[in-house]
Amino acid sequence: MMNPVKSEKKDEKKGVSDMGAWAMNVISSVGIIMANKQVMSAAGYNYRFATTLTAFHFTVTAGVGYISSALGYSVSKHVPFMDLFLFSLVSNTSIVSMNMSLMLNSVGFYQIAKLSMIPSVCVLEWILHSKTYTREVKAAVFVVMIGVGVCTVTDVNVNFSGFMAALVAVISTSLQQIYIGALQKKHNCGSFELLSNTAPIQAASLIMIGPFVDYFLIGENLLDYTYTFGAIFFILLSCLLAVFCNVSQYLCIGRFSAVTFQVLGHMKTVAVLTLGWVLFDSVLTGKNMMGMFMAVVGMITYSWAVEVAKKAQANELASSKVMEALSSEEKGPLLKADLELGSVEKQ
Repeated sequence: MMNPVKSEKKDEKKGVSDMGAWAMNVISSVGIIMANKQVMSAAGYNYRFATTLTAFHFTVTAGVGYISSALGYSVSKHVPFMDLFLFSLVSNTSIVSMNMSLMLNSVGFYQIAKLSMIPSVCVLEWILHSKTYTREVKAAVFVVMIGVGVCTVTDVNVNFSGFMAALVAVISTSLQQIYIGALQKKHNCGSFELLSNTAPIQAASLIMIGPFVDYFLIGENLLDYTYTFGAIFFILLSCLLAVFCNVSQYLCIGRFSAVTFQVLGHMKTVAVLTLGWVLFDSVLTGKNMMGMFMAVVGMITYSWAVEVAKKAQANELASSKVMEALSSEEKGPLLKADLELGSVEKQ
């Protein structure tokens, strides 16, 4: 009889292809950046309460998960509370420290910190899961990092408090992305089921601490903000896009790896720069274009290197199975001869 959890995960993959999951993540991530730009910028609605806005995102995501489960569109999967609590702690630390890093650091150093997540994930996966990478994969990751760095890094000013915030952000974000895949494998649950379990805890905790964190970061009280129809509309749009962004993130990491998610995630950076140039009259220099070209080449090379590594691993596994079969065939006649010899000696 087929395991219902495995069947559920097969149905999930059948419902959304790998390319569909990745396209959903890229489109929703770029969309939420554009919506948040309108919500939070001074030229938009100046709603700068980033941590509280994230709490709204998880609240809506938790609501969608509850409704989906109640209507029978998804299966409620039990995950131990301690695992959910630890994951939420790491995830919320990532959110708060990323906001602090953006506030305390220059844009250039903030971008460098984000780029350092790729090697951080590699090192952490090596430490935690003994995972190794081929030379081609390492080279492709390096090309992507250089390309995105050329695209985005401008001024680089470093201070101690900003450096510590960036360090915590890099480590906690890397752990959070590794943790998503580990929890799905540990509890044999689908991406949406895991998200439905973690979102309520993150929403509740962020709603409690969000206004205080935002007051510390920007010096403004959430209760003093005047909500207009336009602000409410774009906040709701941001929350809706966050549902797709969160679901697709869990889908992608559950199917690929945290490193792949980080590398291909820089496609979003390229898309944001391009859309900023098209929609918001941002300046797109020759340096930006050269960096974007390098990043795209690196992403293509990375995809090729990962496929080569998979094929090499599959061939190695097949060869080991053949050797085991041959070894068993050789041992068979010898074992039979030993048994016959023993029978003769007894006679």
